[in-house]
Amino acid sequence: MNIRIAIVDDNSFLIKAVEEKLSFFEDLEVRFTAMNGRAVMEKLEENNAIDLILMDIEMPVKNGIEATYEVKQKYPQIKIIMLTVFDNDENIFNAIKAGADGYLLKEINVGDLHSGIIETSNGGAAMNPSIALKTLKLLRNPYIEEKENIKLTNREIDVLEQLSKGLSYNAVAENLILSIGTIRKHIENIYR
Repeated sequence: MNIRIAIVDDNSFLIKAVEEKLSFFEDLEVRFTAMNGRAVMEKLEENNAIDLILMDIEMPVKNGIEATYEVKQKYPQIKIIMLTVFDNDENIFNAIKAGADGYLLKEINVGDLHSGIIETSNGGAAMNPSIALKTLKLLRNPYIEEKENIKLTNREIDVLEQLSKGLSYNAVAENLILSIGTIRKHIENIYR
């Protein structure tokens, strides 16, 4: 069963680049692309048989965070990975609050992109090292107002620390003597 993907980005060159990366994998199928958040909503009205959206953040008309929120309200079954050049803290936080299932940076290599998509489709969450690192920094930042609402267990912080070093889920599982399933669960909880 192929994973049906939509790519949303205001840069047609980048859309082509991502399409090319995905074309290496027989289990992924790009169903449509859109240039902004409003366009993706219109295309989903016509056909919402999509499993996963790769969503840019900075776009005209309607940005990726607004679009993510709308897609999740209307089509909660569709997974969304933010695929962006921006890994600033506010974007990460807003994307996750809007309901994003994963957050990857555009310079990601093709293998990691594929495994991030598979991971997210299977109910996990894609998280790259710099995002894990920023999440740790956010937790340790005494100035964050939302701090009191953010409670991570020691285990979840251990997982974040491992991920921030760029380790794979398998390596994290081995280091912490946990199963891959448990690591996935922890990452989901961290996003939540």
